[in-house]
Amino acid sequence: MKYKRVLLKLSGEALMGNMQYGIDPAILEQYSRDVKSVVDAGVEVAIVIGGGNIFRGVQGVAGGLVDRAQGDYMGMLATVINSMALQGALERQGLKTRLLSAIHMEQIAEPFIRRRAVRHLEKGRVVIFGAGTGNPYFTTDTAASLRAVEIEADLVLKGTRVDGIYTADPEKDPNATRFENISFEEVYERGLNVMDLTAITLCQENKMPIVVFDMNKQGNFLSVCQGNNVGTTVS
Repeated sequence: MKYKRVLLKLSGEALMGNMQYGIDPAILEQYSRDVKSVVDAGVEVAIVIGGGNIFRGVQGVAGGLVDRAQGDYMGMLATVINSMALQGALERQGLKTRLLSAIHMEQIAEPFIRRRAVRHLEKGRVVIFGAGTGNPYFTTDTAASLRAVEIEADLVLKGTRVDGIYTADPEKDPNATRFENISFEEVYERGLNVMDLTAITLCQENKMPIVVFDMNKQGNFLSVCQGNNVGTTVS
């Protein structure tokens, strides 16, 4: 395996599968099998998952439901729900897991402590980071970049439903072409929607590569960890 420790970022929307909202059990099972194949190969895996399939803070603001800070806290709780669902799926595959939350909720998750997270990884446990950074105005992309830097991961793997970064949205523009490799500077210049700018800057400043790949294709996660040319690498 090319990498020893990776952080996998999954979007909440990815868990919906073909549904309009919520969690698709088939998608959850596929993801857990893919994670197991990587762990069985000797890679230490940490995961950050979004909450957009349940609640997104900006939607609450746009609808006049709550202010931005309150909406973001609600979104953080949605990520914990997804994290618990993923934890259950991983444990059904026979994996040992730990859920660490940036917001204290002792009955269901350990508080995030960096040294504890690293120790769990060293023991072969899959570590799931819930509740984002614990602060409003920060996305789960930023949380993924921050946690990856803190645990000294080799790279951030962003699992999406497309097979990399394109010149335009491939679902809307049939002429869009995929990058195999791209620099952080070019991502800025082209205004590409890889991750939010805070997350991108954090990775750039800490020399943390990002690989964007299709998580819905079974075996891709393992292939990336083996160092194969899957998706798009930002470095």
